[in-house]
Amino acid sequence: MRTRLYRSGYAAITLCLALGPATLQAQAPRVRTELDTALVSVGDRMSFTVRVEHDPAASVVWPDSLNLGPVEVLDAEILPAVSEGGSTVTSARFTLAAFELGDLEIPSLDLRVEAPDGSATTVSTDPYMVMVQSVGLDEGGDIRAIRGPLGIPLSVIYVLPWVLLVLVLGALGYWLWKRRKPVEASPRRSVVMPRFPHEDAHEALGRLEASGLLQRGEIKEYHILASEIVRTYVEGRFGVYALELATWEVIEALRSEGLAGDAVQTFVGFADRCDLVKFAKFRPGPEACRDLIQNARAFVDQTQPRIDPFDGGAGAGEDASVEVGREAQDRGAEDGAADVVAAGSVAGGPGGDAADLPEGA
Repeated sequence: MRTRLYRSGYAAITLCLALGPATLQAQAPRVRTELDTALVSVGDRMSFTVRVEHDPAASVVWPDSLNLGPVEVLDAEILPAVSEGGSTVTSARFTLAAFELGDLEIPSLDLRVEAPDGSATTVSTDPYMVMVQSVGLDEGGDIRAIRGPLGIPLSVIYVLPWVLLVLVLGALGYWLWKRRKPVEASPRRSVVMPRFPHEDAHEALGRLEASGLLQRGEIKEYHILASEIVRTYVEGRFGVYALELATWEVIEALRSEGLAGDAVQTFVGFADRCDLVKFAKFRPGPEACRDLIQNARAFVDQTQPRIDPFDGGAGAGEDASVEVGREAQDRGAEDGAADVVAAGSVAGGPGGDAADLPEGA
């Protein structure tokens, strides 16, 4: 019995002695490094990875700043921790670059691994040697020839401004050519006769009369349009800005133009009726509204030119009518004398006598 106890105790002690160093060795932190290349050109980037295997309860403290001597650290990235067996692997990737030529050394990097009880262990990476060569070497080691300038490929952004410039210059040249080109006289050219203010006024009054505003009961609109038609006629006929003046100002302007008194009174009566409807809310009957158009036509007829201005004469009112009558009488007297002379020549021949004319000639 004692022999069995001794054997069991000896086996347990032997197992503890065998597994104890392995367990302690597994919990000790270890560091591994990896450099993607050892031969680079000046300014080329290198990827330097550091992996620390430690107890899952411990943590790795990375330095705040790195000084790797002739090699510069461009970027640093802490990778997520991963589990491998019973340990945790914490990694970091550093992007390095060298700007000096020759064989350069990436020095050792010290890292701290802190345990939960507050103890810390420092691990160090192995130094690395990298060879930095100059840019522009060919496979034979000779410096390559300088390359010529690279051509810029054509693009829409580069070509479009020149296309627009050509189009603008072409349009400008065509416009100048059309402007300087002599206008060829057409064998048949129509002459557009100008319309007179009184013609436009009569036509507008006719349209207003046939508009149906009175039938729809739009009395105020009817009087406003009638007033605008007559005032537009006054502007075209006498050069008075009647649409922008008050009624009394238009009347004074017409008197200043030397308009006859009866024509002025006709305009006064017409304008007063329009103002009563527009401003005093007066509503005349249909018959009075139709008389308004007749008053407007009467004013236009009293003041329109009586002689065609293209024939060298102009006038209005009674003076023009008297002048037209006098010219007609003069033309009638001349035509009568010519008829008498012609009749004498026919009746008596070249030597005819007045007694040969018919009685009453």
